[in-house]
Amino acid sequence: MSTIVRHPAGPKLSDAVEYNGLCYLAGMVASDTTQGIRGQTEQVLAEIDRALALCGSNKSRILTATCYISDMGNKPGMDEAWLAWVDPRNLPARATVQVALGDAQTLIEIMVVAAK
Repeated sequence: MSTIVRHPAGPKLSDAVEYNGLCYLAGMVASDTTQGIRGQTEQVLAEIDRALALCGSNKSRILTATCYISDMGNKPGMDEAWLAWVDPRNLPARATVQVALGDAQTLIEIMVVAAK
């Protein structure tokens, strides 16, 4: 049986969970929600890099990403930040969905699953 490893396990959730060679990341949001979509997306992508490193993985190992945005009109700005960050030789499967997020200032949340 494979061991489940949680990084860090908090009172509400874990930022990342490792199981059977995969890393499951929680939805990541920006800490500075005064920024626009590009700035918030860049913050989220930096958090993804940090969480993947905890698991011994990196963005080139991402299998799938789900991007939740509050307004589909912001998608071009999100895509600009994404394309500047993503490994172009190892593009993951990705979906972008418009949703109501936790508060009006939060413009984006991203979840990923990556191989170790």
